Amino acid sequence: MSSEIHTHAERGQGHGQGHHGDVPAGPPDPRRWLVLALLCTAQFMLIVDVTVVNVALPTIGAELSLGAGALTWVVTAYTLFFGSLLLLGGRVGDLLGRRRVFLAGLALFTVASLVSGLAESGGVLIAARAAQGVGAAVMSPAAMALVMSVFHGPERHRALGVWAAIGGTGAAFGVLLGGVLVSGPGWEWVFYINVPIGVLVLAAVPALLKERPAGHGGGHGAGHGQEAGRTPGADIPGALTMTATPALLIYGLVQARDHGFGAASAWLPLVGALFGAVLFVVAERSVAAPLVRLPFLARRSLLGGCLVMLAASGVLISAFFLCSFYLQHVLGFSALKTGLVFLPVAAVTTVGAHLGSRAVARLGWRWTAGGALGLAAAGALLLTGLERDGDAWTQVLPGFLLLAFGLGAGFVCAVTSAVHGVGHADAGLASGLVNTGHELGAALGIAVVAAVAGASLEGGGGAGVPPVGGFGAAFATCAVICAAVAVAGPALLPKGRPDPSAGPVFAH
Repeated sequence: MSSEIHTHAERGQGHGQGHHGDVPAGPPDPRRWLVLALLCTAQFMLIVDVTVVNVALPTIGAELSLGAGALTWVVTAYTLFFGSLLLLGGRVGDLLGRRRVFLAGLALFTVASLVSGLAESGGVLIAARAAQGVGAAVMSPAAMALVMSVFHGPERHRALGVWAAIGGTGAAFGVLLGGVLVSGPGWEWVFYINVPIGVLVLAAVPALLKERPAGHGGGHGAGHGQEAGRTPGADIPGALTMTATPALLIYGLVQARDHGFGAASAWLPLVGALFGAVLFVVAERSVAAPLVRLPFLARRSLLGGCLVMLAASGVLISAFFLCSFYLQHVLGFSALKTGLVFLPVAAVTTVGAHLGSRAVARLGWRWTAGGALGLAAAGALLLTGLERDGDAWTQVLPGFLLLAFGLGAGFVCAVTSAVHGVGHADAGLASGLVNTGHELGAALGIAVVAAVAGASLEGGGGAGVPPVGGFGAAFATCAVICAAVAVAGPALLPKGRPDPSAGPVFAH
């Protein structure tokens, strides 16, 4: 049943059982970089939509008469559905066709963005944000799997390097864009801006990518995904537990961020997530045609990639969160000025990802990940010295740039390790897993640093300025996380480096 996509240049290629059975027979499609640009643009929207809304929340609350609790759900509804449905969305793309699922998710996200901008009540806005999250969860893993299908051999690492940089640049750009739009045309435009971009990608992708009919080229996938000639049945228990487990985990982390880990509203969902994970394993072991084969989830390279992604995402998003709060609430910066400070951080994240993809090819995953996270730990340590009357350009930016550069390379290690050796039939699931690591890392990171920073995020320092001691403790925690993963993480990453002469779509 699995449908695969191919570029025009892949027509007529062989699909035998040989090691290079999925290598395009002809020259690479010259439009492949345009395809990458379109897919990355779509992914960029999803990441920007988290931070851009944060900037607009005060204005939204004032115009729609929303209290603090309702405003929290404007953000949480999106992240909750986005993070909890990524695994299921990735598997649906594997089974129904990635291009088809990508376009369906993008269409839903675009329509939901329009409805969000038109919303005249909090209920409509929150429901539309939830729909955006569903569309994003369906679209994101399919888009990454499409990138993996379009690029081959050494080019794939460069393409995935570009993809990996989106997380950091999107978070930074969202703050700047939110400041510009809210102070200009209005908060509605933080949603309206997605509509023309979505329509453009919806029109262009079908013209550049053709979807192979179901069952075409299944030989190579045999033994890697579902067994050859066998279509998975309706694994309802697997689908439900696969969705409920990350939903409970993310909800619990959000509640821990707002109320602390000791609150019943936090630890009860976290316990429920643990229970859901056990039920998921039991369900997948007991059904004849499981939605997910458990041995696939135990792949060391996949676990290593997800661990590095969890740490890199958690630390980077936490750094944006802490620095944004410090700049705006301690130093008195506007959202727009804060975004301008973050622009170099976005650029350095991209440079780190680019150089990280080259380093993986030359040095291998383990050395690159260890060095990248070591640099990030050093950057976090520089940020422990923030002062109440500090200077953004000398105290914030140097450490943040070093941290972002290291984590940009770390994202590449995470993504390329997670998909290393994955069969074509499981590409969407692998993409969903590593993207789930990104969302869980962001939620967990902010929950942890918010608990550590304490009063620095709550006020209490004279003249309405919060104390700054908590920022140092929070960044020290980030440094410890980076250092720990730099030492322990590489043990799970693949040995050696990618073979530059090998060009199969998915390694055996």
